[in-house]
Amino acid sequence: MILASDWIAFHADRTPEKLAMIDQGTGRRFTYGKFNDRAARLAGYLRDEWGVKAGDRLAILAKNSTDYFEFEFACIKLGAFMLPLNWRLAEPELLFILNDSEPVGLVYDAEFADRIPGLTHSPLRHFLRLDLGQPPADSYPAYEDAITSTDARVVMNPQTTHDTPLTIMYTAGTTGHPKGVLITHGMTLWNAINISTPAGLNHDSVFYCVLPTFHTGGLNLYANPILHLGGTNIIARQYEPALALQTLSDPALGATHFFGVPASYQFMAQNPAFDSTNLDHIHSWGCGGAPMPVATLEQYARRGIIIQLGFGMTETSPTVFLIDKRRALKKPTSVGKPLLHTRVRVVDDELRDVAPGQIGEVVISGPNITPGYWQRPDANESSFSFDEHGNRWLHSGDAGTVDEEGCIYIVDRYKDMYISGGENVYPAEVEQVIYQLPEVAEAAVIGVPDERWGESGMAIVVIKPGCELAPETIIDHCKANLAKFKVPKAVKFIDILPRNAAGKVLKRELRTTFVQK
Repeated sequence: MILASDWIAFHADRTPEKLAMIDQGTGRRFTYGKFNDRAARLAGYLRDEWGVKAGDRLAILAKNSTDYFEFEFACIKLGAFMLPLNWRLAEPELLFILNDSEPVGLVYDAEFADRIPGLTHSPLRHFLRLDLGQPPADSYPAYEDAITSTDARVVMNPQTTHDTPLTIMYTAGTTGHPKGVLITHGMTLWNAINISTPAGLNHDSVFYCVLPTFHTGGLNLYANPILHLGGTNIIARQYEPALALQTLSDPALGATHFFGVPASYQFMAQNPAFDSTNLDHIHSWGCGGAPMPVATLEQYARRGIIIQLGFGMTETSPTVFLIDKRRALKKPTSVGKPLLHTRVRVVDDELRDVAPGQIGEVVISGPNITPGYWQRPDANESSFSFDEHGNRWLHSGDAGTVDEEGCIYIVDRYKDMYISGGENVYPAEVEQVIYQLPEVAEAAVIGVPDERWGESGMAIVVIKPGCELAPETIIDHCKANLAKFKVPKAVKFIDILPRNAAGKVLKRELRTTFVQK
């Protein structure tokens, strides 16, 4: 067993005056010394007032703030498991997660105070309210009062190892109930190690965090790796394209790194200030969560900005790929080669490697892989396979190919593939072609029932403001660039595509909306 470390306590001892966190929503700034002291005091309160002990689950329902990371490191000091809750979920969905994981207590934003009474029908026994400048909305104790009310400071539980869970993060649950992914201290460390070199992270890096922190991307791309290195995080309350451009161009803040989903980049590029905003001092631009339209990559490249496309999963902590800059434009639809301490294969149903150019499933192995799912032996059995050497491989559920150089291409999710006239169609390929049209802001393709072909494609498109686009233009463009069986038979227009927290288009909602039952 390898013992885990308390990263912020280390930096608080070595560089206590170094700026650790900027809370963009409130303007608060915390050095490593102050940040560590607040997390240690919070841990003292949770231990003494809530009776929290190692192995307990502690939930948080909140938008982004520096408090989120204080809470995370309070859990680390206690040996407790942090349970981030997606505030976009409905009450029954939240109750399922709470009843499944049985947390001791909940820290929540005052913004969500009206949701708390419904969540008391769960194992929750204790509550702390994050006011963040808002007037008190109920009688539960305030987070800030909890920190200032105690002189007790907890140091990290000496029994915490790299195998100890740090987080239980529930997946979106496209069918049935979501699964709680166990994310260990070791997984979080290996992600920090894996991502630092390709992204160029170091002690002097300043990262602008815009992805929601209830998601692995918000926590680990790259906020936690920055804390591992002793750098500085700017935490946005939530993503706003105009504010992002303003923040990234502000020399007083000195941001050096940004990570977003494709929609983040598309919305920034569509902002009127994009072309005039100086972004020259940003060292690294990362992207993941969904395929990036090549047209968007090229739009940024014309400004000298190279976006590095990546791929990962909650189960992989999350980073598996981040393409190197020299290949980013040469192979714009590839995620490159696996990161240093990760192994990836593209295999058939018998776990045999497929030949270059053939489609197979992407499977992943390494120290960044989850040990399994919370109380779900069935999911553990179906999600992992062992090869003839006893190596354990996680099934990603993604279809991919590998080229002669060993670079991997994520073709699409297997569940999004449809079969038209006996031919497999992967919507991501069709979407890339539709994005070539300059009038298109967003596009998604789904399979719909077809009496002749079994299924055919339907393109659902968002048009840029002030533009016009006929369905026939989209179909004709696809005919000129795709095999006939891949061309959508229908086009529908919509104001905005539904997306989850990771920026992935919720195609099940599009099917509900557009496919007649």
